[in-house]
Amino acid sequence: MYAVRGAISVKANEEQYIAEATKKLTKSLMQENNLAEADLISIITTATDDLTKLYPGKAIRELGYNSTPILCMQEMKVENSSEKMIRLLVYVEGTKAKTEVKHQYLEKARKLRPDLVK
Repeated sequence: MYAVRGAISVKANEEQYIAEATKKLTKSLMQENNLAEADLISIITTATDDLTKLYPGKAIRELGYNSTPILCMQEMKVENSSEKMIRLLVYVEGTKAKTEVKHQYLEKARKLRPDLVK
């Protein structure tokens, strides 16, 4: 088992923007790591407390991920932290080395992990 991380900023606290950002991040994470839903164990999503209009998990379900357990949580509130941010932690069945995993940090989330952004 291994895990893949990702994050993306959201334009505004509206269902449409939360869904678009979540789907973009999920698709990028899956494509860049050559994954299919059958490879997934579970997905944990977090959203900052300023995103209240949609669960990111609902957007992932709209992509067809209906057999994968998804848990949505609120991101811990820390002073001066990033706003309007969605994060994913995807657990994968497999043996890929940590150095081979392609974590995805998109849009303004690129600043969260510049060491992982190419």
